[in-house]
Amino acid sequence: MTKSPVVKSFWDEPTGSWQYVFHDPATMQGAIVDPVMNYDPNAGATTMQSAQEILDYVRATGIEVVWILDTHPHADHFSAAPWLAEQLGAPTAIGDHVTEVQALWKDIYNLPDSFPTDGSQWDKLFYDGEEFMVGEIPVRVIFCPGHTLASITYVVGDAAFVHDTLMMPDSGTSRADFPGGSSRVLYASIQKILALPDDTRVFVGHDYAPGRPAACEATVAEQKSCNIHLKGGASEAEFCAIRDARDATLPLPKLMLAALQINIRGGRKPEAEDNGRSYLKIPLDYFEPR
Repeated sequence: MTKSPVVKSFWDEPTGSWQYVFHDPATMQGAIVDPVMNYDPNAGATTMQSAQEILDYVRATGIEVVWILDTHPHADHFSAAPWLAEQLGAPTAIGDHVTEVQALWKDIYNLPDSFPTDGSQWDKLFYDGEEFMVGEIPVRVIFCPGHTLASITYVVGDAAFVHDTLMMPDSGTSRADFPGGSSRVLYASIQKILALPDDTRVFVGHDYAPGRPAACEATVAEQKSCNIHLKGGASEAEFCAIRDARDATLPLPKLMLAALQINIRGGRKPEAEDNGRSYLKIPLDYFEPR
């Protein structure tokens, strides 16, 4: 019988991001998925308010955190994985294709040759199909590119953390127009998720609450029958036409050029300069205005 983890969601309203803690109730071992470092772009200030909420929860609940997991380098929020790793003594991990994202954005930011693009900013790089245990619950990694070159899904018993591949059914799917993105590749990744058992709980990475309270969970069956980009068994061509047309209307995420500098470093700020402060750089005129 498929084991069922206990899942606790945490909503970061400013970025529309969902963060998760899941644990095995039999052993109380658990993991954190996609934690947020808060960032005020007007002040250039970072705080750990959202991550502190997660830390307080796992300590109050008595969860032994054995992994801190990123699904991909996010474009809309900063990762708090290193801070939580320091507080909890747990290793960090992401998919092994993160090296491709690092190489791509190293070029965009014109980072020095010394910047490593080998994924060494994380303790572990998971490959497609790799399995590991959290307590007595098996976790399987599925490579799900399309939104980014490095996106992965964590299938944890009867739960799947699908990052930004799927949204809630009334919002459809995630954009595929970032550097390295592809609607065709995204469609193939979605088919992997929809091939999971119908009662699998699908936990999404974002929700922008279109006229309703923010939500984070739908089953595979609900995604198949109700997702506005997929219902009726949309073909690859039909999906790509919908996705590409929608993406052409979207501005770049307002935090993308800041966030990727942090997240290709595994959630760390750029190395401090001689005055002890870190700085972000913006590549002017690399992207066209929208």
